[in-house]
Amino acid sequence: MSTTPLPSTGAVTGLKETLDFFRDGGFARKRFEAYGDVFETKLLAQAIVFIRGERAISDLLNQGEALEGWWPESVRQLLGSRSLANRNGPGHKARRRVVGQLFSSAALARYTPSIQQLIDELVEELVAAPAPLPLAARMRRFAFAVIATTVLGLDGPSRDALFADFEIWTKALFSIPLAIPGTPFAKAMAARQRLLSRIKGVLQQGGNQGGLDLLSGGLDEAGIPLDDDDLAEQLLLLLFAGYETTASSLSCLFRALLLNPEVAAWLQEDLAEGSGSKRLDATVLEVMRLTPPVGGFFRRSLAPVELAGVMVPEASVIQVVLSPSDSADDTDLSAFRPQRHLDGSFNQTLLPFGGGERVCLGKALAELEIRLMAVGLLNRVQLTLAPDQDLALQLIPSPTPKDGLLVQAAAR
Repeated sequence: MSTTPLPSTGAVTGLKETLDFFRDGGFARKRFEAYGDVFETKLLAQAIVFIRGERAISDLLNQGEALEGWWPESVRQLLGSRSLANRNGPGHKARRRVVGQLFSSAALARYTPSIQQLIDELVEELVAAPAPLPLAARMRRFAFAVIATTVLGLDGPSRDALFADFEIWTKALFSIPLAIPGTPFAKAMAARQRLLSRIKGVLQQGGNQGGLDLLSGGLDEAGIPLDDDDLAEQLLLLLFAGYETTASSLSCLFRALLLNPEVAAWLQEDLAEGSGSKRLDATVLEVMRLTPPVGGFFRRSLAPVELAGVMVPEASVIQVVLSPSDSADDTDLSAFRPQRHLDGSFNQTLLPFGGGERVCLGKALAELEIRLMAVGLLNRVQLTLAPDQDLALQLIPSPTPKDGLLVQAAAR
């Protein structure tokens, strides 16, 4: 079968494309409509191949060793050279094997009581608040508290100090990497140093009440124990992996339910069955279909690869866009309809946490937190949207309501 030449936007410097990328939430969608499911453009003078759709993404995930991981320069610098996110081959696999122990089934069972306690505290705060609170900000704080408590063993004041720097660091992950004083990137690099210093302090204290004992004896690709500098960078990545996807998913879940009260009522009928509810599973899937917490991921080709009939050259940077769906077989893909995952009408593969050997490390923890939080809040709290707020989503680094999802809460 013949292949199609790689379509291109024709961008030379990429300056206009870069400005459009940061300003226009429909940047990728508009170009997919114009050029197809695989096209090339330039951002920050870097040629990037954008892909979407089940066929192109499936072809990509089947390329095996013809691909390696890749991140924009801002992400590479803020994560650090030791981070498993910036490694490929044996170095990546060795570190992923070590830190993956923090998200095993046994580890999650160990974390569950702490997660439930944090949910109880949030319920009390919401019900006691005399005025509407931004639920998205509370979900960010909750998701960070979970990973900081369960893995690092930190208490409230220590968590709060870490969280302040972590928010500065997170907001600049996808930014222009200019370390000029006062820029978001410069502030994030300074916050990174403070974060690593605090994390290494926790590692050196010993006697930790979190999950750090699960990392003891971890070896690199040469069979040498990982030192504190190496472990600190892995833990910085894990803070992000266990935080960003969860906070985004929870904010988008409650936004969807508040905007679709008939779905909330349908779900509420079933919640007596607990967190194993099929309707809850379907609702979470539908939220992740429409607003994937990982909006995309990057790879670099080590050889020419064919994606959806388009030949992509060697050494190409490829950005996978996890858009809601693009199948012509389903006429209501823009609607929030969890029932599609129960009635057999939806048969596409979803990758809300990315795919392949680099799937999000925090996936299992995020799924546990989402289910516990959904049951905890929906069974105990009646939420009402505050009027006159912007419920549109900002998409970078992950989808979240622009005005913070202001809600008033009352005990059920």
